[in-house]
Amino acid sequence: MIRLLIADDHALVRESLKRLFSGTRDIVVAGEASSGDRVLELLRPGGFDLLLLDISMPGLSGEELMRRVHRRLPELPILVLSMYDDPRVVRRKLKAGAAGYLTKDSEPEVLLTAVRKVAVGGRFIGQDLAERVAFEAQSELAALQFERLSRRERQVLRLLVEGHCLRDIAAKLVISHKTVSSHKARLMQKLEVDSDAELIRLAFRNRI
Repeated sequence: MIRLLIADDHALVRESLKRLFSGTRDIVVAGEASSGDRVLELLRPGGFDLLLLDISMPGLSGEELMRRVHRRLPELPILVLSMYDDPRVVRRKLKAGAAGYLTKDSEPEVLLTAVRKVAVGGRFIGQDLAERVAFEAQSELAALQFERLSRRERQVLRLLVEGHCLRDIAAKLVISHKTVSSHKARLMQKLEVDSDAELIRLAFRNRI
């Protein structure tokens, strides 16, 4: 049996969640809280298998509350159920210690699946959110990689994207064909790409 502590400052949300879980045989709502302070009070005696947490309640911030929960009960998994679907918010909550993240418009079956998975030590993010978080992480990595390019490498890349061949680039930059080839090889190494097509796609995705 999974014993839930529901933390949400909206009574209607808590009631809706309790009705949902009452229709299951393996999940029971063992407590509910409308503030971070109340969450910490209820956790003192223990008795919960999962904290289902809204991150925007009165009092403590969601991240601070998660840190305090982890200090007190490091083994208690936290599943965030929030109205926010910004990938940056999701990543911050996961970094702060959440084992899962769902938005409040998720389908009931998805929430039940997430509760069951996170309660036994797994991790869960809604599919759409997971894709957006992964895409943003890739974009940030690519941005860091582009920052490593020298001024000349950036010039060569921009001209490649515009469709110029190496000989034309050499003429435009008044450098040798061999030097252009060297710049191209280094920038491809820094950007971790293996082909011209992949290089162009990466440049377009990052608006180079």
